[in-house]
Amino acid sequence: MTVLTATDPIHAFEAYLSVTRRLPEARFPKAWQAVRNLGEIAGGFDLILLDAYGVLNVGETSIPGAARRIAALRAQGAPVMVVSNSAGYPKRHMMQRYARLGFDFGANEVVTSREALLARLDTMPPRRWGVMLTPAPGDEDLDPYDIACLDDDRAGYDRAEGFLLVGSHGWTERRQSHLVASLRANPRPVLVGNPDLVAPREDGLTREPGYFAHRLVDEVGVMPEFLGKPFRGIFDLALARHASKSSRVLMVGDTLHTDILGGAHMGFATALATGNGSLSGLDVGDAIAASGIVPDFVMDQI
Repeated sequence: MTVLTATDPIHAFEAYLSVTRRLPEARFPKAWQAVRNLGEIAGGFDLILLDAYGVLNVGETSIPGAARRIAALRAQGAPVMVVSNSAGYPKRHMMQRYARLGFDFGANEVVTSREALLARLDTMPPRRWGVMLTPAPGDEDLDPYDIACLDDDRAGYDRAEGFLLVGSHGWTERRQSHLVASLRANPRPVLVGNPDLVAPREDGLTREPGYFAHRLVDEVGVMPEFLGKPFRGIFDLALARHASKSSRVLMVGDTLHTDILGGAHMGFATALATGNGSLSGLDVGDAIAASGIVPDFVMDQI
């Protein structure tokens, strides 16, 4: 895997290219169509799924015009949902953020990779989990599980019976080396609550749990289980809340290897938003050609 020594769009895109073989397969259109915004195409779909980071917001900042576009889509009668690889915070936190940024999403209209992770945990036998996550008070989602947040103490890694890679804020190379060494000595299950390699924030791209998870494959030979885009589980949760034929669903996102690949894998139409996400500053046509991942539509903003 390409090591992200700098989290700029070029290095991030190269890192995604290097892990493509581990991602789902999909069929794509032969060519993409440029459109001005979602208002031009929304009428052709029964459900519009929206990524969050790079489409609606960058970090804690709303993308200009995004809230107005959601309101306009609702006025057109277009059902919308958010499908986000956001696992580091409880759902309550996300809903508070959307309200603060001017979005009117209901809780049932937001599906996160954390929810996909929790759904998977509920199907597994109880075990002691070591968690990549900065501890936060009031994280009620995780209270039912036997978890311990991983820090600089190597013994905590060896006590764990499995690992959950949930949020990478505060994660360091020292902690990654502890995880690698512990898994080499004793391979155990690894579940990844956020498969993204990077996420766009106000000061640039940050390395996310998926980046560290793919390094485990290269460094240890342990294949994690990914819960989030581009993998199926998170999309199944969304469809369970809004029955729609796959051919009448549009997935909108900023990343070829998660949003567009994941949507195409599900049989959805896809739209790539290029103005504020992981491809910002790159030649979009070149990126599509290099990846072989072709959206149906390309727009600057939603």
